[in-house]
Amino acid sequence: MKRRCAILHWLRCKFYVFVVSLFVVLKLVYIKISVDDSIYIEPYGAAHRSHKPQPLNGINCTAIYEQEPVEIGKSLEIRRKNIVEVDDRSIVSFTADCKNYIEKRGYNEIFVTDEECSFPIAYSLVVHKNSAMVERILRAIYTPQNIYCIHYDQKSSKDFVTALKNLEKCFPNVFIASKIESVQYAHITRLNADLNCLSDLLSSEVKWKYVINLCGQDFPLKSNYELVNELRKLNGGNMLESSRPSKMKKQRFEFQYELKDVSYEYHKMPVKTSNAKDPPPHDIEMFVGSAYFVLTRDFVTYVMNNQLAKDFLQWSADTYSPDEHFWATMARVPGVPGEIQRSEPDVSDLKSRTRLVKWKYLERRLYPQCTGTHRRSVCIYGAAELRWLLEDGHWFANKFDPKVDPVIIKCLEEKLEEKQLKQCFKRVS
Repeated sequence: MKRRCAILHWLRCKFYVFVVSLFVVLKLVYIKISVDDSIYIEPYGAAHRSHKPQPLNGINCTAIYEQEPVEIGKSLEIRRKNIVEVDDRSIVSFTADCKNYIEKRGYNEIFVTDEECSFPIAYSLVVHKNSAMVERILRAIYTPQNIYCIHYDQKSSKDFVTALKNLEKCFPNVFIASKIESVQYAHITRLNADLNCLSDLLSSEVKWKYVINLCGQDFPLKSNYELVNELRKLNGGNMLESSRPSKMKKQRFEFQYELKDVSYEYHKMPVKTSNAKDPPPHDIEMFVGSAYFVLTRDFVTYVMNNQLAKDFLQWSADTYSPDEHFWATMARVPGVPGEIQRSEPDVSDLKSRTRLVKWKYLERRLYPQCTGTHRRSVCIYGAAELRWLLEDGHWFANKFDPKVDPVIIKCLEEKLEEKQLKQCFKRVS
């Protein structure tokens, strides 16, 4: 009996050792496959600083633009792999030596025309994560005569903030907002973040003509030269969405909202109460739009200094997503610089070229199907949409994510640089 128990015990031990060994082997195989199947994405133009393979270097963006099936297929193969992007700490290291960073990213090789030099543009970038993407946005819109304000979030990571402060240190025309908000989704703090940057931009020595605001998942579709030409055509007008609110949208400002903890993605957000709000001050007629704008310097000066604008901002503090009605309404106030008259038709996101956003429920009706993926019903663009994005006519688009499709961002960077260089060489020849 004892001998039989001993044999059983020995078999159990052997089996246990076998299972553990098998688990370790499988885990090591899994790790090896994962590592081998990874693609490491680094800022375009900086690939030579890494010893890791850069399969994006083998992508022909002209062929992607021409929608050649083989090249589109290559981009799809890349998307199937484990895409690893540069983390904030790596960007901190990369930007620590300004001279080396500027040289490797080609900031000292940016060409501009005389027309651009006489028409500086201001930018307000409200961002909270992924310094690698923020740096790529900055590189894509950067010219020496423009001015850039970056607002990070109080909740942003230490490495993210350090990376942005390194950018500030490297460029005389890039700075961090003097007042930083703890931005909450659909809350007045999101609007305040842009207002903080706008206030700082007005105080800068650069006499910019227009200001454009961006977030961390936007990307330009026009070169700086093209943007200057488009802005001149506005002839002192503002460009932003401004439409009459639906019954559902009116709920956002007809009742008071309170910032509360929520059990899902955003952690905190405004929640509707049963308390009805008073009508807006000064008999202001309400319009709705988006948080994104192209505004004249005179209009921004008006918003910052006029009592009507200040009263309306205070009234909007306990509404839902006030950034989506504040600008749309202020642009229609009679007599404001660059006024959109109240009698004019609605200005939709298709008419206002500030931002191209592809909504899932409008695909195949208003624009082609998304070739990337969707997040909260918004398309994250894929490489097959390159030509459509560049030819649609909008100035910027949202959303882009290098972990979804790094090829589309790389190819936009290349095509925009090509267009900018082409215009500069035209002026020289």
